[in-house]
Amino acid sequence: QVQLVESGGGLVQAGGSLRLSCAASGSIFSINDMGWYRQAPGKQRELVATVTSGGSTNYVDSVKGRFTISRDNAKNTVYLQMNSLKPEDTAVYMCNADFITTLWRRGTSWGQGTQVTVSS
Repeated sequence: QVQLVESGGGLVQAGGSLRLSCAASGSIFSINDMGWYRQAPGKQRELVATVTSGGSTNYVDSVKGRFTISRDNAKNTVYLQMNSLKPEDTAVYMCNADFITTLWRRGTSWGQGTQVTVSS
C-alpha cells in the first residue's frame, strides 16, 4: 500500500504564492518520477511539472518561471512552489508518483487532490 497525501492548497489573491506538499507513505522501496497535475472546471487534466529521481525537472509552458517543483527523497515528499499566481491557475492540484514497492513491484499512486483558488 502506497498513499500520497497533498496539502497546502487554499485561496489566494492574484500575485500571491502557495506551496503544495505531497507526502508518500507505505511500503516504498524507491520512488522514480514524481509530478504535479491540475484540472480546472470544464478542462482536461494537464501535467504541470515533473521531477525525476535524479532531480531533473520539466514544466508546462504556462507555469515556467513561476512554479518550482522539488523533492525531498529522505521524506518521500514532492513540493510545488507556486509564485505569481494567476486566476488561470485555479484548479484541483494532485500529485502522482511512480514507485517500486518493497515487494519489488512497480506501480503508481495519486493523491486525493488539493484545491487552489486564485482570485482576481
